[in-house]
Amino acid sequence: MISTFSDLLNMAVSQDQPQRLLFLFANAEGMKSSTSNKKKKKTQKGTITPVMCVDKLPQEIESFEALSEEADNINKGWNFILIAGLSGTNNQPPSTEDAEPYLNQMVNGLASGEDLSRYIIFDRDQNPIMMQ
Repeated sequence: MISTFSDLLNMAVSQDQPQRLLFLFANAEGMKSSTSNKKKKKTQKGTITPVMCVDKLPQEIESFEALSEEADNINKGWNFILIAGLSGTNNQPPSTEDAEPYLNQMVNGLASGEDLSRYIIFDRDQNPIMMQ
């Protein structure tokens, strides 16, 4: 199970085929909290908008903090990172060009309100987030 960003990097490196990680930085606004009586789960509702995206090989990422700092140098208006992996073939990682349609799909899916449960999501404090 992936509970930290380091777990994610370790898992990506340990795959049979080289991976390219896809990152969509997003901003959540208008968050309203409520608690379900049935399971005592805290839920929040709001709007999530894409801010920027990038693809990187796991070896290009020093740490969550370094990735966050790099993103902040471009745009500080994000508070979540949605992450997906793209597998290579024949022991070659996917290229940035290979990743582009998948990054576009992530952005379009977020903008249109698609199910986000297929992504690994962290907030700015590296807390794992579950979204549906």
